[in-house]
Amino acid sequence: MAMRSQDIQALIRDAFPDANVEIRDLAGDGDHYAATVIAEAFRGKTRVEQHQMVYAALKGKMGGELHALALTTSPPA
Repeated sequence: MAMRSQDIQALIRDAFPDANVEIRDLAGDGDHYAATVIAEAFRGKTRVEQHQMVYAALKGKMGGELHALALTTSPPA
């Protein structure tokens, strides 16, 4: 079962209310997405820690409902 981009965005925004979140469906199949997440919560965190924070926000959906998510994360400039 595929996830809608709106659902991915909502989960991320729930965890990071101040974030700028952009979701793109890479293959048009609802299964392969790219996400850009810019959030103050990432300040001082490594890229790996930032990605782990986003994966945690997805509440176990990675690898199940959501097959692939290419992440770009950073704190605001």
